[in-house]
Amino acid sequence: MLKTTNVKERLAALRREMAESHLDAYIIPSQDPHQSEYVADHWKARAWISGFTGSAGVAVVTAEHAGMWTDSRYFIQAEQQLKDGPFVLHRLKVPHTPEHIDWLLETLPPGSTVGCDGDVFSVIQAGHLRHRLESRGLSAAWKEGLIGRIWQGRPPLPRNAAFELDTAYAGQSRADKLHRIREQMKGGEYYLATALDDIAWALNIRGDDVEYNPVCISYLLIGHKAAHWFVHPEKVPAELRQRLKEDGVRLHPYEETEDFLTGLDKDSPILYDPGSTSINLYEALDEAQWKSSKNIIRPMKAIKNDTEIKNIRQAMRKDGVALLKLYRWLEAELQNRTVSEYELAQQLAAFRKAQGNYFGESFAAIVGYAANGAIVHYKPEPETCADIHPEGILLLDSGGQYLEGTTDITRTISLSKPSAEQRHHYTLVLKGNIALSRAVFPEGTVGVQLDTLARMHLWREGLNYGHGTGHGVGFFLNVHEPPQGFTPNPRGERGETPFLPGMLTSNEPGFYKPGAYGIRIENLELCVEQETPGDNRFFAFEPLTLFPIDLQLAELQILTPEEKEWLNDYHRKVLEELTPLLNDEEHDWLAERCRAV
Repeated sequence: MLKTTNVKERLAALRREMAESHLDAYIIPSQDPHQSEYVADHWKARAWISGFTGSAGVAVVTAEHAGMWTDSRYFIQAEQQLKDGPFVLHRLKVPHTPEHIDWLLETLPPGSTVGCDGDVFSVIQAGHLRHRLESRGLSAAWKEGLIGRIWQGRPPLPRNAAFELDTAYAGQSRADKLHRIREQMKGGEYYLATALDDIAWALNIRGDDVEYNPVCISYLLIGHKAAHWFVHPEKVPAELRQRLKEDGVRLHPYEETEDFLTGLDKDSPILYDPGSTSINLYEALDEAQWKSSKNIIRPMKAIKNDTEIKNIRQAMRKDGVALLKLYRWLEAELQNRTVSEYELAQQLAAFRKAQGNYFGESFAAIVGYAANGAIVHYKPEPETCADIHPEGILLLDSGGQYLEGTTDITRTISLSKPSAEQRHHYTLVLKGNIALSRAVFPEGTVGVQLDTLARMHLWREGLNYGHGTGHGVGFFLNVHEPPQGFTPNPRGERGETPFLPGMLTSNEPGFYKPGAYGIRIENLELCVEQETPGDNRFFAFEPLTLFPIDLQLAELQILTPEEKEWLNDYHRKVLEELTPLLNDEEHDWLAERCRAV
């Protein structure tokens, strides 16, 4: 956590720069020039200026006010990290909604200028901001990288080596992927890929530049004859460089992206995704050179091929074994001592690493004991985390990055006899998870339609949770991967994207009682074809995650026969898949937790 005194000094320095640049407000978002969720330290400007380290949020500074806008996942974290500091928490009513713009329109007088760093604002974001500001007589200034002027000792861009993902894992060669992309480049001579996971997928490369996401900071320009990869040269080993050359991929320094683009033939249109291309890069070229396009790579990447699915199943087995070893370890340790939340997260990483082909966490493990479980995106720190006692509820949301795939699983367990209230809330969440997992739906169904299934049992009792129910998951890539997902928000691609076979999506309803406990149950679901009578095409979900759901917390008498059947079928699958990997004691432990109900 950043010291409050440092935050005050940084805020004062920013305001001096704002005054010199004649700016009445300044916006600092969370993204980098590639619109990444997790960013390299070099681009953690919002955390640096404010002290709030959550992965989502926007800071806005005026001469009189410093505000931090974030959603309900981070309310408690933000309260703690902003306490006694100069930034004021503004609670978003709906995640990913630019309510800070509404505040600016209400606060600033006509004629005011709002500044921001156009390197980290996409074309769509910039256009929306400009439209909203100009409607009230305000203006926007993009070329204002003020943070870079005051950030002393700013971390440099990482220079970690990239490596190739073999087709035994990727399931499709780099040449084939580039061919598929070129087939979709209608009306353009080039396609510019700016999202780091899109580039990693297209080139079958992975990297270590960003924590949790195995990506490499770069740009990729795909032409009909050759592709150009803009990346720091020292990041590409000689053997990989040669194989890229054989596939028609030419390398250029990362810093030369803009110069290369401006040097292209003005009559050769560049297809680009306005949602991931920065406004500064866009404005560096003549507007006539650009041609707005849907993201070509994202829908291809979202549908896992047969090889990827086969590997993901193996990653799930590894993850199940690691979690089994962790919970057995925790039970043994709690007989003699307490275990800190941080220690548990470290131990889980060690058990995952022991499974082989492990490249780290897919996100910071959320180990929420008792009241900390109600903090949706809680990260235990060694100095401040809680000690786990053999009583109460523990929520553990974690994931791993393996060569075989990306995992994300949440389990909530009771460490002692649960209360009637805890069991009831847990069972409502479980019923929601099962309802979504059992869904059968026609082609064309989107996430906002399915999201209701996970909430309906909570809603009947006036309860809810403030986050989306699920997100797409990459293959040994970003754990949060658009476009599909389950969300109550009808706006945006997560709610509007139809589900298709091969999509891998989290199913994670929850309930949180502030100051007491949190409950969340999460499996990753594979969208599959569903045989039905008639000519219409229908889909369903198959849970791929392999670990038992806590039966001690379940209020079995309110489960329907169909829900019990699903639970028994799921536990039977977990036991069958993991048994060959276990010794006798581990098998007995798992069999008890997978018992029929």
